[in-house]
Amino acid sequence: MLCIFPFEPELYKGTRVRATYIGHPLAEVIPEQPDRQAARALLGLEGTAKVLAVLPGSRAGEVAQIGPSFLGAAALLQQRHGVRVLLPVAQEGLMPALRRQLRDVPALDIQLLAGQSHLAMAACDVALVASGTATLECALFKRPMVIGYRLPALSWRMMAGKGYQPWIGLPNILAREFLVPELLQDACTPRALADEAEALLHDSQRQRHLRACFSEMHAQLRRPTASLAAQAILESARLR
Repeated sequence: MLCIFPFEPELYKGTRVRATYIGHPLAEVIPEQPDRQAARALLGLEGTAKVLAVLPGSRAGEVAQIGPSFLGAAALLQQRHGVRVLLPVAQEGLMPALRRQLRDVPALDIQLLAGQSHLAMAACDVALVASGTATLECALFKRPMVIGYRLPALSWRMMAGKGYQPWIGLPNILAREFLVPELLQDACTPRALADEAEALLHDSQRQRHLRACFSEMHAQLRRPTASLAAQAILESARLR
């Protein structure tokens, strides 16, 4: 078993599965010191306004559940602080649903991007992120974030009953603490999301702490993944 997170080999102890930690490929792709100004220049962003990245997921169901709250929060932050808003659309098929949701926030000035999530993360000061790989990407870009997620009510009740660990965001799982806020289900409201993002924007000490934690996380995940994977596969073949 090739494991991309450092906590995974421990899960297989006491079993017949040979688990090898090989690092996460994203930690090699994403630079350790992303260039915010270069990213903003590529996106045509000028001036000193803060930039918010909105990432409501890559699947239609996620966007339907999370999109309205994220867009509402973006509108509040723009009204309060004049933030620039970027929304990288993960796939073309999501565009119609997002455009429908944007009709409910007509005052929101937003820049829709065709993909380019890494560019949006590099450019932003803070992000609203749906749970998933994007939370790890945002951490590797060293950007403060608020994680928000909603599931259909029945799915949520089923998941809540299984007694999983208290975190859903990968940065929090890796840190084993609530390093960044998680707003789930009924707590995932526009106002709550905006308030948490606003708090991050105005707390420079917390921003420094997050950057330090994310840098440590990046170093932990950055390994020569391809060569370690090849070595593990060759070793496994040799033992057969």
